[in-house]
Amino acid sequence: MDGFQAYGAGKSGGAFDPVTFVRQPQTVARILCWLFAIVVMGCVANEGYVNRPEEVEEFCIFNRNQGACSFAVTMATLAFLCSAALLALDVYFPQISGVKDRKKAVMVDIVVSAVWSLLWFVGFCFLANQWQASKAEDNPLNEGADAARAAIVFSFFSIFTWGALALLALERLKRVSFEEEYNKLFSPPLA
Repeated sequence: MDGFQAYGAGKSGGAFDPVTFVRQPQTVARILCWLFAIVVMGCVANEGYVNRPEEVEEFCIFNRNQGACSFAVTMATLAFLCSAALLALDVYFPQISGVKDRKKAVMVDIVVSAVWSLLWFVGFCFLANQWQASKAEDNPLNEGADAARAAIVFSFFSIFTWGALALLALERLKRVSFEEEYNKLFSPPLA
């Protein structure tokens, strides 16, 4: 049956079509995850640290908790790298000829996307909690407040984009399971 595609990929060895690739839902969601990670990383790294004239060192805008800023920058950097790696896997995916290898790639996508969705949820809760606990006297000029809010909001958005990627990969796995069962039932026996 020619209509089926193993784990959502066409026949291996075909030419790469960038327009079709960019229009795929998982590609759009993956690019959004990548952009959201850049926004969180940029907001916290650029405006997440404030210094006061009487203090020598800068402090984190999130309740003076250096761990909050470090966690946000580290998490966003790793999410950025992970998004880029999974996007590269999506580009390479049609070239994978073995069904078992494609299944492994889809399983990795499901697990990684679900873990990142959970990590972004933890990061969102942590940043929102630390922002809520921040004192006005620590930052009287309200420096970096918009950047802190943007980091929190894009952390929240990242929960759903990574979750959507996990669901899309799960749907891809379901399609291929149906295809495997179909092939077992209707393929001619080998002589």
